[in-house]
Amino acid sequence: MIGLSPHTAEMETIVDRRRKGTQMTLLADYYVPGLHVEDHSIAVPLDWTGHEPGRGFDGESLSLFYRVVTAPDHIHDDLPLLVYLQGGPGGESPRPLDPTSDGWIAEAIKHFRVILPDQRGTGRSNRVDTQVMTRLADGGARVQADYLKKFLADSIVRDFEHLRRTEFRGAQWVTLGQSYGGFLTLTYLSLYPQGITASFTCGGIPHVPADAVEVYEHTFPRMVKKTTQFYERYPQDRERVAVIADHLAAGNVTLPNGDPFTVERLQCLGSDFGMKPSFERVHWILDSAFLDGDGSASADSPLSDEFRSKVEIATSSRPLYWPLQEFIYANGEMDEPIRWAAQRVRDTKPEFNADVRPLNFTGEAIFPWMFEQERALRPFKPAMDLLMEDTHFGVIYDEAQLQRNEVPLQAAVYFDDMYVDSGMQLDTLSRVGNSHYWTTNEFEHDGNHGDRVFKHLYEEALNRGDLAGLF
Repeated sequence: MIGLSPHTAEMETIVDRRRKGTQMTLLADYYVPGLHVEDHSIAVPLDWTGHEPGRGFDGESLSLFYRVVTAPDHIHDDLPLLVYLQGGPGGESPRPLDPTSDGWIAEAIKHFRVILPDQRGTGRSNRVDTQVMTRLADGGARVQADYLKKFLADSIVRDFEHLRRTEFRGAQWVTLGQSYGGFLTLTYLSLYPQGITASFTCGGIPHVPADAVEVYEHTFPRMVKKTTQFYERYPQDRERVAVIADHLAAGNVTLPNGDPFTVERLQCLGSDFGMKPSFERVHWILDSAFLDGDGSASADSPLSDEFRSKVEIATSSRPLYWPLQEFIYANGEMDEPIRWAAQRVRDTKPEFNADVRPLNFTGEAIFPWMFEQERALRPFKPAMDLLMEDTHFGVIYDEAQLQRNEVPLQAAVYFDDMYVDSGMQLDTLSRVGNSHYWTTNEFEHDGNHGDRVFKHLYEEALNRGDLAGLF
C-alpha cells in the first residue's frame, strides 16, 4: 500500500477483511465520536409476493439502507451481529452522536457489531412522504393503499432476512427490538426463527392475537390517569389548558403551517406522556402560550406565535407513523376491518370530548380528522379510507410457531407502559416458547434509550446461557 496514508491503508484493510465474510455495498466509512460507522445500501423487492429472501428477484425494487456500527477498538474483531429493530411504525434507525446518545449502544458495542437498518419507507430507505403519495395519486386511491400495505411488518422482516442471508452470508444474529421493534421481533420469530440466535425486546410485546380495538380499550383509561398525574404535578396547567382550549373552541386559530389549531390537536400533546421527561416538555410548551403581560392564563390574551410553533412541532410526526399506526395490528385475513379503531373507542368515552374541563389528553392514536386537517396527512386520506375497510393483509404472527419457539427471548416489560399494556404483553409471553421477562415500573416506554435496560437484559441472557454459542 505504498503511497497511501495510514488512515486510507487502514480503511482498505477493514473493507478487504469485511468483504471476505460479506458482500456489503459500502457507501461511506467514517467515525463519529466513539464509534466507527459504515453506510451501506442493498436492493430489496417492493413486493415480496413470489420472492424468497436471499435469492434473486425481478420487478420493482426499493433501497434498504443500513449502518454497521462498532467500537473503534473492535473494528478488527470478529464480533457477533446484533440487528436493531426500530420502534415506530415509520421510524428510522438511530443516528448516534456518540455511544451514549442512545444509551443501549454503549453497552451493545462492547459485545457486538451493531446493524442499524432504516425500515423501508423511512430514513434513507426510499422514504415515503406526501410527495410520494401525491405522485401515486395519479393511479387512484387503490394504488396508494396497496403501496402502503407493502410497508408493514411482513415486508420489513423479509427485508432484514434478505440482508442477513446476502450481505452477512447467512450468519445468525441477535435482535434487539424497541417498542414496534418488539412487534417485528415476533414477526421474525414467526417467519424466520432460524435466522436468530437470541432476541431482546423493550416495551414491545404485542398482544397475539392482534386486535386494535382491544389495544385502545386499554389505552384510553391510562390516558385519563396520565392526564390526572400531569395536572397533579403542575396544577397551574389545569387552568392554562382550559383557557387555551376555550380559545381554540372559538375557532379561527391556526398553526404556523396553516393547519387548523383545534382542541383535538391540543389534546394530542399527550401522545408523548409515556416517555420521560414528557410532563416537563409539555409543561414548558404551555408556559409559552399567552402573549400579553406576564404570560399568565388569560382569556383576553392571544396565543403566542412561539406556542403555536411548539405545538405544531410536538404534534407532527414522521410521515408513515400516523398512516400505519392501526395497521400494525392487521394480521392476515381479518373477519372485520379496523375501521378507525381508536375513534370508535373514543366515541364511547365522553370524558375525552373537547368541551370537558379539565381537558383530557389523548395518546398514541389516530383519528379521521387528522387526515382532513393536517397538511402533511391529507395526501394519505384516500388510501386511508380504503385501508380502514380492508380485511386482507400479510401474515405477521404464526401462533403455533411462537408457541414452539426455541430462540431465547428476553423481554423488558414496563409495568406502567402507556402504549403497550403490560398485562397484554405478559399474556402473550405466557404463550411464547423459551421466553423470559423482566417486569419493572422504574422506566417508562423509552427506558432502553438509557444505559441500564439493555445491560440488564444482556446480563440476564448471558447468565442463563442463552448467548453461549456467540462468544
